[in-house]
Amino acid sequence: MTPQPNPEAGAAVKAADRAHVFHSWSAQELIDPLAVAGAEGSYFWDYDGRRYLDFSSGLVYTNVGYQHPEVVAAIQEQAARMTTFAPAFAVEARSEAARLIAERTPGDLDKIFFTNGGADAVEHALRMARLHTGRPKVLSAYRSYHGGTQQAVNVTGDPRRWASDSGTAGVVRFWAPFLYRSRFYAETEEQECARALEHLEATIAFEGPSTIAAVILETIPGTAGIMPPPAGYLAGVRELCDTYGIVLVLDEVMAGFGRTGTWFAADLYDVVPDLMTFAKGVNSGYVPLGGVALSGAIAETFATRPYPGGLTYSGHPLACAAAVATINVMAQEGIVENAAALGASVVGPGLRELAGRHPSVGEVRGVGMFWALELVRDRETREPLVPYNASGEANAPMAAFAAAAKEGGVWPFVNMNRTHVVPPCNASEAELKEGLAVLDAALTVADGYVA
Repeated sequence: MTPQPNPEAGAAVKAADRAHVFHSWSAQELIDPLAVAGAEGSYFWDYDGRRYLDFSSGLVYTNVGYQHPEVVAAIQEQAARMTTFAPAFAVEARSEAARLIAERTPGDLDKIFFTNGGADAVEHALRMARLHTGRPKVLSAYRSYHGGTQQAVNVTGDPRRWASDSGTAGVVRFWAPFLYRSRFYAETEEQECARALEHLEATIAFEGPSTIAAVILETIPGTAGIMPPPAGYLAGVRELCDTYGIVLVLDEVMAGFGRTGTWFAADLYDVVPDLMTFAKGVNSGYVPLGGVALSGAIAETFATRPYPGGLTYSGHPLACAAAVATINVMAQEGIVENAAALGASVVGPGLRELAGRHPSVGEVRGVGMFWALELVRDRETREPLVPYNASGEANAPMAAFAAAAKEGGVWPFVNMNRTHVVPPCNASEAELKEGLAVLDAALTVADGYVA
């Protein structure tokens, strides 16, 4: 679709937004949201007709791109047939979505509890773990994000937790492995893995294993920095959980459904959790949907004992129809394979080439269509380009980088001192190379802040 400029309509959309919409995570008078006129494939455009290549996939969820015709048609067909129905009934779209998801989840995660998104999926997974074990505590990593609802934000590690953290949520945090900024004075991935596991086991021991219901980890942390764990780490966590009777919850809200070049990131590590949360890519975000995949053992806990939880819109027919269409499209069009192949042949090599030319790039890491560039002032000291949780003038270098990317026609995903490269999983080689060329120019701006 060719964008048609209509600045008057854009001004009206912006005026209504500023008058009435209360935005997430924002100081309301300090933001200036772009008025979006349309989107298709890997692109969206504003009312001035300016088009952007979306290297953020919305919020890392448009895994099949915007307006995929088969997913749109499935939503339209479901709306004509049955727009909504209560969750206590068996409905075809819901049943088929659950079947298709269960076919792809690892191990015996064959029961699917549907939620409205990722945060409430985490809420329910942790409730299930506590009820299953009869224990109160949950262990989570400092470098993590699990959602904005009360329990989900309390198991989150990043600063968005602080304002809501009462210290009474039964959450204990620990350091997960990240060699580039190691908390364990490690020099190799093997050392980082071993020391991180030793640290986790010590935390379990000092907290009291009999008090711990669950360990929750993003299989590959997303918003916190796209940090693939070292070989053996997740298997080691699985072993610790088995040893102490702790439920392992893997959060695949961002990493799932093709983002890592596999259906789930857990497939990369041959690890089966007891509970797995999902959302975002399950239906490319076309209609809100999330869920929890349960193992047989946890599902059995609630075979004759009622599960004390539910949602009015659990397994909403429109959302589930979108999920059925999305999963089928991904299978038919080889979208998971595309993410794996182009991630390995185009994105990864392209980003490493940029790192070789730009002193502001401290590290490149990722897999599939799930990558991050760590931007620094000094490669030797690894000083971040902006301080942790920077805002205002302190964040000026990252703001300048982002502005340069947008000026070049790429919408970036920027968080703290990183830019994440997370395009749609069906992005073409030409689109990826277009985006990398824009990032090349934007990194020249970041280089201007290097010490």
